[in-house]
Amino acid sequence: MKDRDIILEVLSAGADRRIERRRFLHFAGASTAAFSLVACGGGNDDDVIGGAPTPTPTPGATPTPTPTTALGDADVLNFALNLEYLEAQFYSFAAIGSGLASNLLDGTGTQGQVTGGRRVNFQDPLVAQYAREIAADERAHVAFLRSALGTAAVAQPAIDIGTAPNGAFSSAARAAGLVGAGQSFDPYANDNNFLLAAYIFEDVGVTAYKGASPLITNKTFLEAAAGILAAEAYHAGLVRTVLYRKGLQVPTLIDATEAISNARDSLDGATDLDQGVRPRATPFGEGTNIVPTDGNAIAFSRSAGQVLNIAYLTAMSTTGGGFFPNGVNGRIRMSAASG
Repeated sequence: MKDRDIILEVLSAGADRRIERRRFLHFAGASTAAFSLVACGGGNDDDVIGGAPTPTPTPGATPTPTPTTALGDADVLNFALNLEYLEAQFYSFAAIGSGLASNLLDGTGTQGQVTGGRRVNFQDPLVAQYAREIAADERAHVAFLRSALGTAAVAQPAIDIGTAPNGAFSSAARAAGLVGAGQSFDPYANDNNFLLAAYIFEDVGVTAYKGASPLITNKTFLEAAAGILAAEAYHAGLVRTVLYRKGLQVPTLIDATEAISNARDSLDGATDLDQGVRPRATPFGEGTNIVPTDGNAIAFSRSAGQVLNIAYLTAMSTTGGGFFPNGVNGRIRMSAASG
């Protein structure tokens, strides 16, 4: 009940329809095993973050996207570059223990430092290989976008990927009801925690690129953005697949993806689109949920403002917080007002 009280305080009460649907998703087929708590210190591969009551969603108004009047392709690509800085730094630290080179960090706006980050002592060699591949891809995305933007490229903003109790990862886990007050979530503690942290980023990245694609007018840039979207979708599908496969042995992993999904949904507006990896019904019988889509099997989109709701960990309209303590660089900086 303590975790649920925290969620109620942070996210407030939500619409009955969403509450009932989320309760159904949480309890249908859920394992009776309780979550084992992972504090800021180590853990083994079977450890997962703590107990996960279903978050109570925030009542949402129609999100107010960042104004796009007079915004150009460079503004959209710079917004994407901020997200790539975040992903590249997280994966680089997790895979090899160090971040991006200094020649990939400068640009317009205030250059910030990275808080936290360290190498994961992977127990599963395949997960370690996946981490190295994605780290290399994300670094290449940063280099490509910076090259495409030239002197217009924004600098890396301040980024929080640490493990402090008041840090972004711990706050996100707390909002999802996975750790209690004052507890930390350490994404570098073990393979499973790393995968859950990657799940936070990858699903949001896919919806961000899909939402931004209609704003790009230059066909060359649009093709490049579509290529990055495809790469991010591969990453997201891989992370979701591994989480589901491991969740067959550690069912609390699947529960954790649902809790994180619920928390993301509570931040970005009234829609109920985000999905965990719990199996879903199909016309051919029960299937997995590796690809979160609508009834037409089409992936959904998020506006820039909605993406920043999740990156800033807020349902309010603001210009910083969460994984970007001082906000992102560039002209697209405001999160959406979803409550």
